[in-house]
Parts: sequence; C-alpha cells; structure tokens
Amino acid sequence: MAENKEMSAEEVLKKFDKESNTMEYAGVMAKIVSAIAITFSIFQLYTAIFGILDAQIQRGIHLGFGLCLSFLLYPAKKSWRRDKLHPLDGILAILGAATPAYLVIFYRELVLRAALPTTLDVIVGTIGILLVIEAARRVVGIPMVCVVLFFITYAFIGPYMPGILAHRGLTVDQFVSHVFFTTEGVFGIPLGVSSTFIFLFILFGAYLESTGLGKFFIDAANAIAGWASGGPAKVAVLSSGLMGTVSGSSVANVVGTGSLTIPMMKKLGYHKNFAGAVEAASSTGGQLMPPVMGAAAFLMAEFVGVPYFEIVKAAVIPAFLYFMGVWLGVHFEAKRNNLKGIPREELPKLGTILKERGHLAIPLIVIVYLLVTGYTPMRAALFAIILSILCSAVRKSTRMKPIEIVKGLENGARNVLGVLVACAAAGIIIGVVTKTGIGLKLASGLLDLAGGMLLPSMVLTMITAIVLGMGVPTTANYVITSTIAAPALLQMGVPILAAHMFVFYFGIIADVTPPVALAAYAGAGISGGNALKTGVNASKLAIAAFIIPYMFVLSPELLLMYGLTAGLALSLLTAIIGMIALSSSLIGYLAAPLKTFERIILAAGGLMLIKPGIETDLIGTAIFATILFLQLKSKK
Repeated sequence: MAENKEMSAEEVLKKFDKESNTMEYAGVMAKIVSAIAITFSIFQLYTAIFGILDAQIQRGIHLGFGLCLSFLLYPAKKSWRRDKLHPLDGILAILGAATPAYLVIFYRELVLRAALPTTLDVIVGTIGILLVIEAARRVVGIPMVCVVLFFITYAFIGPYMPGILAHRGLTVDQFVSHVFFTTEGVFGIPLGVSSTFIFLFILFGAYLESTGLGKFFIDAANAIAGWASGGPAKVAVLSSGLMGTVSGSSVANVVGTGSLTIPMMKKLGYHKNFAGAVEAASSTGGQLMPPVMGAAAFLMAEFVGVPYFEIVKAAVIPAFLYFMGVWLGVHFEAKRNNLKGIPREELPKLGTILKERGHLAIPLIVIVYLLVTGYTPMRAALFAIILSILCSAVRKSTRMKPIEIVKGLENGARNVLGVLVACAAAGIIIGVVTKTGIGLKLASGLLDLAGGMLLPSMVLTMITAIVLGMGVPTTANYVITSTIAAPALLQMGVPILAAHMFVFYFGIIADVTPPVALAAYAGAGISGGNALKTGVNASKLAIAAFIIPYMFVLSPELLLMYGLTAGLALSLLTAIIGMIALSSSLIGYLAAPLKTFERIILAAGGLMLIKPGIETDLIGTAIFATILFLQLKSKK
C-alpha cells in the first residue's frame, strides 16, 4: 500500500470522520440552519432546567430536530454542491421534523389506541423509520444501515428461519407499531439517553473546546513530559488522554491533538507510521477516559441500572492501565531508537500555563465533584456548562464573546447529530430484538458454540464487538453487543457491569484494529504514513485494550465494584507488571534490546499475570524478574 500524502486537519476530518463532512452554506440558508441548531440547544437546556417532558414527547422533539438538521447538513450524494440546498434534502428535512411531530401532536390519541394503529399511523411510522435509516446512511455510514436492514429483514422472515432463529414473523402493522410508536424501538432507551444526558455533555464539550482547553492540555502535557525520552510521543499520549475527558470521538481527538503532536514526533525522529499510531492509540483511549467517556457510557448506566458515576468509577483503573500500556510502548520505542526529548528551554513552564489558563479546567473538576456527591448527570452537566462560560471570563485572553457563546449552542447541536442518529437507528434493532426474542436465542447460540466455557465465550464476544465496530459507531456497536453478546456472559456468572464494560471496550478498540481502523487512518493522513502499517503499530501500542477486558471479567475488583480491598491492590500490581511485560515484548526492548526468545517468554509471562491466581501470578512475576535481571546484568 502506498504512503499517504500529508493532509491538513480539516481534510482528515472530512475524509475519515463522516460526522464532520457537512454542508457549507452562506447567506440566508446558513442563518436558517444556525437558528434551528440554536433552538435545538435552547430546548434541551430548557427541559434540563425546568424538567424533561413525557418520554415520547421529549424524544420525539429531540428526533425531529436531529432529523431536520441531518438532512440539511448531510447531502444525499457526495457529488452534490456543498453551498446550496438540494430540493430533495429540503423535502426530507421537512418530513424529518414533521414525522416525529405527528407523535408529539397526537400523543394522547396514540396512547389510547396503543397496538391498534390506523392506516395513517402505519404510513407515518413507515416514513419515520425510512427517514431514520436514510439519516443513518448519511451521518453514520453504510455499515450501520446494513446491520439495521438485516434485523428488519429478520423481523419479517422469522417463519422461514432454521432452528432456534425461527419465530412467528411480524406483519407490517405490528412492526411499525412496535418500532415507531412505543418506547421499545426508535424512541427507546438509546434515544432517551441522547435526549437528556448525552446532549448536555456534548454541549459541555463544545463550550470547553471554545475556551481553548485543548491548547491548554497540549501545552501542559509538553511542560510535564516534553523533555523526557521520546518526549513528543509522551505528550501525544498525555494530551490525548486529557482531551478524551471531554471528547467522545476518536477521529476528532486524533485531528485535534495530532495536528500538533505528530509533526513534533516526526521532527524528533519517530517514523511517520509510528507517529500516526501513537496518536491513534492515545486518541481512541479517550473514549475510555472518565468523566465524560464515549456516549455509550451513558447508555450503559441505563442498561445496567446504576448511577452514571458508578460507570465513571468502574472506568478509572482500566483507563489508567490502557494509557499506561500506550505510554510504556512509546517509552520502550524511544529507548530502543535512542530518541531524546525536547530541550527544557524550548518548552513552556507548567507554572506559567496553570497561572494563565489553569482556570479553564475548573469545570472538569467540578463535574466530577458533582457526580461524586450524587447530582444527576443532567444537573451536573448543566452546572458545568454555565461554569465553563463563567470560568472563561476570568481572563481577557480566554473570555468568550457573546457571539461565541451563541456559536457554542450551534456547535453542540451539530456535534450531537452522529450520536442522535446512531441511537435512533439502534432503537430499530432493539425493537426487533425485543419483539422476536432474538437476543436470548443468539446468546444461547453463542454459549453452545463456546461449549459453555467462559474463555471461548469471551473470545467470541470480543470478535463480534470488533467486527461490528469496524463500521458501526461505538454507541450503536455497544447497543447491539450488549443486547446480543453480553447476555451470554451474564449466563456464565459474569457480573453485569463487567459484562457490559467488556463489550464497550472492544467496540471502541475497533477504531485501531486493521483493516478498518478509522483513528489509525486519520493518524496516517496527518503523518503521511501507510494506513495499514499505522494501524498495526496502533494495535501493538493499544495491546492493553485487548487484555484489560479479560482482566476485569476475571478480576471484577479492578472495576472498584467491591471498594478498595487487598485483592484490588494485588490485581492492580500484577496487571501493571503484566502490562510492562507485554509492552516490552511487543516493542523488543526492556532495559536493553530483547532477543526473540526473550520476547516470547516475556509475552507468556505477561499473559500469565492476566489470569487471577497465586500460581500464575508467581510464575509470571518470576519470568519478568528473571528477564529484567538478565537485561540489567548484560547492560552492565
């Protein structure tokens, strides 16, 4: 595969992040789109302050705004002009707003005749479902549409399916009534979470970006780690992790921090394929980083039935282990190639950065405090949004102008469209699963295929999540795998939080798993490297993400489910040693270059430390200690 030419950040976003490739209106049309987006954000803020409406009304208005904006901002064809609205898009935008409005306007009548739809109900519902699928094609991508169409087809051909997959089949009336006019389908939990928590957190992220927090993170990371061995690469890891606290998109994170860190890495001596991989692996981990994480984390709280803070708490140690694994890979690569850091005199001073822009991080600290003290995610996000505007006003250099505050409302509405449409489309899948019972059937089939054993079940679940994640966004991926694969793990006694975190992790790591590794492709676009080689390097650096889910299923204390215990301390210690062993094995360097047989032995020792048990922990630790001793001895 040929090397890529270097691309600008904007080009990379448009090529690899479908959500960023939007229309570029001017004049009256630009004002109309802005007005709709700002009104959308004001509606969401109003309901957050004064109380959300009845579930279907709140979700109906949310979907109406989302579909309307999706058809106005995402053209049906790439070849169409980007500065002028096509009549077809205008018609679909009106229908996108009108179809959910039907449910809102006739809400009482629809409730009274539940499960007995009229002909008009079926027509409106069918149009609504088709609009959701078309919006998914434009905003999310073809793979998501293929998955949705597969489930729709299954709903109708049930009587002709073999074995456990057979069911009675649905009529058009039954299908439309269930999927579009109940809270089990399009207007189900995913869209409900999107219309409450997710929107506010994305709006919060939009305001934090407007304050210049991203630049603050990069400068702070430079001051902390820029001077160390392989400094710019460690800056990429640290700044991407910090950016991940507010950004839920791998590709956007790659572009946001990579446009600065990748050129720095290349200048230091890192190969372009490795430089792009460092940024891809680090940015993908941002979705695992509390307190905001990826949008799917909010869905997990609803599906598992725990407060959102429990999800945040459970993610802390796995996120630490993930970034430690990437950091170690970068460190060993730097040592292997003798790559130095940036001279201290060329780096900004941390004290100066904190003094000038440290106040921008206050909203992040406050939102964590509010979640810890029992505030709902909606209320915490609302306070954090207000605080982010107030904190920016502390200094003239960071103060947002009134127009920027209004622009933040527009950006928040635009940024939520990808998640909103994915949640609506995922609702169609959930509707089919709940109506046909396919979820439990597939879970039973998975168990049978794995022979009733936990480890094979985990491997099959991992493969399912990664394959789905190669074309389906994290939110939809999590909905599908948590509905189909997680029940198999639950039937084997895995705690519900551990099972859901397992599928969540592997859905995210698909972003750096070749051949379809969007974050790696974005990193290669900026570095000018080979996309496939960048993806392979990113997978090596992100090896922790392939291992950690097995760790917390086998040792649930790593999710802080049982508090701070001696078992947690031991599990964490062995996990850290295992990460060091695996990272050094993959890079080929520990205290000195590793021979092939040493790398194989180290990898085996690292894997032994994953499985809980005194015997395996002692053997793994002994292997690591022996190789390290031999390395230090030969170095002397």
